[in-house]
Amino acid sequence: MLRDVSMEEISDGKKYTKHDMARLGCNDCNGCSQCCEKMGDTIVLDPLDVYRITKHLNCDFQSIIGTYIDLRIVDGVCLPGIRMTDETGACGFLKGGRCSIHAIRPGICRLFPLGRAYEDGSFYYFLQKDECAVKNRSKVKISKWIGEDDIESYEKFVLTWHNFLIRIREMVAKMDDHEEIRAASMMVLGNFFVAPYDAQCDFYEQVYERIEAYPLLK
Repeated sequence: MLRDVSMEEISDGKKYTKHDMARLGCNDCNGCSQCCEKMGDTIVLDPLDVYRITKHLNCDFQSIIGTYIDLRIVDGVCLPGIRMTDETGACGFLKGGRCSIHAIRPGICRLFPLGRAYEDGSFYYFLQKDECAVKNRSKVKISKWIGEDDIESYEKFVLTWHNFLIRIREMVAKMDDHEEIRAASMMVLGNFFVAPYDAQCDFYEQVYERIEAYPLLK
């Protein structure tokens, strides 16, 4: 999700890499779950998030639409996002004040309270200074905080997916016909979320193959 904000207003002013330490440690949240509540439509999912969730739940993508996932238009493209409960506005995966899918939590959740800023063909991490309610957080290495076994491959995927969406958004912005726009948007959903992935093959390579073969970018 693109955000038009001033970095000076929301960050501590530093640019971090995966090798850096930042004040992220929150004592395992210590009973706090504020970052999992009333997040609205901000938890947008990428193909890796959906692949992990459906594999964890042993289901297909369509079966969790309307329960754990909603579809929404994000910067002109139809993408899935975590559905918040109607009663409390909490994430549907929040059970008893704890994340029930913490081991396979979405990328945005792994980041928090970090953010990513894209520039010069890459990205850096920044610390959102006022987002986490916990005070006096301890320093943690960013790669450890994100918790990916292969952080280099994960960061490559994040950047590749971001650049792909930018290209799709630019293409959609040039379209005038509403049906053409809808078809282009739904094709992203079908190719990268609905179509299943082979669990016996490398997930990242499957995504890259689909991007390379994507018909609308030929």
